[in-house]
Amino acid sequence: MAHVSLPHDAKAGPTKPEVRAVLASKLALGPSDHFVEVGSCTGAVTVEAARRAGEVTALERKPERLEVTEKNLAANDTEADVTLREAEAPEGLPADADALFLGGSRNYEAVLDHAAETGIDRVVMNVSRLEVAGAATQAFRDRDLLEEVLQFQVSHGYELAGATSFDSENPVYMLVGSASEAVAADGGRPAESQGGDR
Repeated sequence: MAHVSLPHDAKAGPTKPEVRAVLASKLALGPSDHFVEVGSCTGAVTVEAARRAGEVTALERKPERLEVTEKNLAANDTEADVTLREAEAPEGLPADADALFLGGSRNYEAVLDHAAETGIDRVVMNVSRLEVAGAATQAFRDRDLLEEVLQFQVSHGYELAGATSFDSENPVYMLVGSASEAVAADGGRPAESQGGDR
């Protein structure tokens, strides 16, 4: 897997490489998928998705961060058709997405409403605050989206007095779900009609 280059700073921490690896496995993006990211910030997830999906739409409400996303995207080799939108979700969300990632908690309930209404097949949200994780888990449940909740923490080794010690990152809660079965049951587009290799 090629390294993601992030030469430009968005004044916010990107989703860490180890978290992106788990995220990639949960999203399972394929060349026919349309992936949507809410809150692109540095563009780290956008770059990873643009190496796997056929189409990527990245939303960012802050113009300076969207500019950083664009610059970091240009610094990497990607093949997808990428659209960057300055918008605050749910405004600007496409109706034909196969997979959606929420990197932050702003307006997440309205974004989840959109996911449920349009039958997005894979929905993943990362949360770092315990209280938000609890509320977001309930929001996933209320919309019949929730499939699993993960909590994980990564520690990086460093040398200390000739031996190895570890610095730990903040824990991450990852909520994983799908709206495709619920929408298919209600007469919407069936899960098998959506893109991606599942």
